[in-house]
Amino acid sequence: MSRSRFNRILLKLSGEALMGPGQFGIDPDTVAGLAQEIAQAREGGQQLCIVVGGGNIFRGLAAAAKGFDRASADYMGMLATVMNALAMQNALEKIGVETRVLSAIPMASVSEPYIRRRAMRHMEKGRIVIFAAGTGNPFFTTDTAAALRAAEMGCDALFKGTSVDGIYDADPKKVAGATRYERLGYGQVLADDLKVMDASAVALCRDNDIPIVVFNIREQGNLARVLGGGGTATIVDNGD
Repeated sequence: MSRSRFNRILLKLSGEALMGPGQFGIDPDTVAGLAQEIAQAREGGQQLCIVVGGGNIFRGLAAAAKGFDRASADYMGMLATVMNALAMQNALEKIGVETRVLSAIPMASVSEPYIRRRAMRHMEKGRIVIFAAGTGNPFFTTDTAAALRAAEMGCDALFKGTSVDGIYDADPKKVAGATRYERLGYGQVLADDLKVMDASAVALCRDNDIPIVVFNIREQGNLARVLGGGGTATIVDNGD
């Protein structure tokens, strides 16, 4: 399966991708750089939607481990994703890219509510849709939200932007001889616990036959290259 055949893409970004060299928060220069990458990729003609995590501001699971009620902590994490979504929207619209933020938690003053048909219409009109607040439910990660929205939007693939150029058999930042996979099946990712995305997200992509493409979002111009079928990435699919 060639990556160049994908026409409607969901891009999953971690919250950490927005914090740049800092230890937390949102770095405006980093967000502006991401916006440029997304705008360049969009020139290839693909329809794009985005899910952004909130770990740069608040991570529900970590907070729960320190004594927060898990559901409350997860809701706080969802609100962090709304802040990140608005930051991405601002950066994209500054360079002339029309966007809409749709939140799974209704907050009419800052975003539209998530309605599937409305999101579809925005994408068909060439707008980039940014999905905020995860699934709107505690106990689900933004990885699962990304897989869910990709299925709902009829996306051809889910692109996971990370700080490495694919999936490895060990952490390449810690193990010098780690081997990068060119292609994997969903079953191997789950069986080997490769930590690409959480298990429910991988299973949801498997059940809806949505390939997962893992690539380095921090490398300049890489999103456009991978969307066009080039660049370096690992693809997870059913192996057909």
